[in-house]
Amino acid sequence: MDPVIVVGAGPVGLTLALALARQDVPSVVLDEGHGPDEVRPARTVVLREDTAALLTRLSGVPLDEHGTRWAGWISRRRKQVIAEVSFDAEHPAPLHIAQHTVTAALRAAVAREPLVELAPDSRLDAVEQERSGVSAHTRGPQGVWWRGSHLVGCDGPRSTVRKLQDIRFPGRTGVERHAVATLRAELPWQDTALLHRSPPWRQSGPPAAEISARPLPDGVWRLDWLLPPGKDLVTPDVLIARVRETLAGWNDGTTPPYDLLDTGVHTVHHRLARRWRVGRVLLAGDAAHLLGALGTQGLDEGLRDADNLAWKLGAVWHQGHHDALLDSYQTERRAAVAARLRAADQALPVLRGGGGLRAYVPGSGRGHDSLLMDGHLGRGPIGGPGDHAASPLAPRHLEGELEVVTRPGAPVEDVRVTAEDGSFVQLRERLGRGALLVLLVAPGTGVWERRHWVSAGVMPRLAAAVTALPHPAELLVAESYPGAPAHSVLLIRPDGHLVTALSGVRPADLYAAAEATLGGSPAPADEESDPADETAAGSGARSGVR
Repeated sequence: MDPVIVVGAGPVGLTLALALARQDVPSVVLDEGHGPDEVRPARTVVLREDTAALLTRLSGVPLDEHGTRWAGWISRRRKQVIAEVSFDAEHPAPLHIAQHTVTAALRAAVAREPLVELAPDSRLDAVEQERSGVSAHTRGPQGVWWRGSHLVGCDGPRSTVRKLQDIRFPGRTGVERHAVATLRAELPWQDTALLHRSPPWRQSGPPAAEISARPLPDGVWRLDWLLPPGKDLVTPDVLIARVRETLAGWNDGTTPPYDLLDTGVHTVHHRLARRWRVGRVLLAGDAAHLLGALGTQGLDEGLRDADNLAWKLGAVWHQGHHDALLDSYQTERRAAVAARLRAADQALPVLRGGGGLRAYVPGSGRGHDSLLMDGHLGRGPIGGPGDHAASPLAPRHLEGELEVVTRPGAPVEDVRVTAEDGSFVQLRERLGRGALLVLLVAPGTGVWERRHWVSAGVMPRLAAAVTALPHPAELLVAESYPGAPAHSVLLIRPDGHLVTALSGVRPADLYAAAEATLGGSPAPADEESDPADETAAGSGARSGVR
């Protein structure tokens, strides 16, 4: 069968290719450029715990060694500390890391992966679809046609794939602008991120003046200044003046020594593609959505796109085309991103509108700061990862379903489990292999060797039920899971979202839930929708086929 064509060699495209390879699905990555990313210290990303774990799992590189996990977070208004958060093992901090470091780790992993072909200097200019696959044409001295089972556009905000499929990309332009500087300096606090609103030394300027300071390794900090609306030019002199003024404000009026490494201006847009799938062509990452106001992270959402899509493409590639499963990618991920965009757009007028409601509601300013902090820390409606409770893949009317701390459709907790070979691992380490996970909660099993309990109690019946499932599944055992009583059985998707929790071993419910998770039975081959009916074919003469 033909490989999956991935257009774009940024973090999302490379992540998708590696996630497919983990499921024995080959891919070709069309890279418009001709080498590694430019080193830009001012271009950094903040990754939540699950997306950082995803990248570490796929790249084989412990990214924590190349980024920083903050010791804490401080929210301050003028001279007053509004909120402080401390992080620990139970509540880990986000990972702050340079984007070029992430991309380099993924590129190195791709170079080691025989199932991924990276094609540099390959600029897409045409796409054609038919019932059996998709063809993509790239420019070059001879022109090359690439043949694939599916094509995924991970080619950024100006996506050629999206334009070739005539998909609208509505939204708002210039929602926020930030001046950015990365510098090496000693600040009055260490390893702690700061959000400072209305700093006292800013006597003039917009009421919503705001600065964030986020640490990186080796004494480096990224500073962001929220700029007033408009398109006023931020010159180097203006930016250096902001750096000196800010450092002096944080150091009792004296500017400490600093080494300026990089600067830039970051403009935030909010956009959402009308469709994420046209036949065998799909969109992911910035090609499908743009967000980033109020501390939210677009790359974090793009990585969730890749994780969600990879196991579905893997199932389709191995088992045959399945419209319901591929349609669920758009339904789940577009709804999750739309909810975050909606929450941010509703909060923006209040948080950025000067006096606003704060003039009428006592204490509302503190609530606004908490809402903004949630965006930066990946919590709440603005920053938290979406769940798929309303997914078309969610099972219905299971007799033995029970409630645990994790809602159906939400990401599961990373508990310690016993794998089928008897080894103790973290649950996240078993994700992304294309298999469903069936987790039995069995207190006491952790103190006994697996051979003593694998053939006792409910295990034989559960093992038989797992073997009979309509999709490959791995049986795991945990001492406990938050909110789950003994002998509970959890069914988990390959991307780590909970399908359901059952009270005891219920083979019929387990089978029904697994079947629903796969979108039901695939349509016969002659009943597949013809993608040629959904999109106009691209143009170009075939001068070579890969």
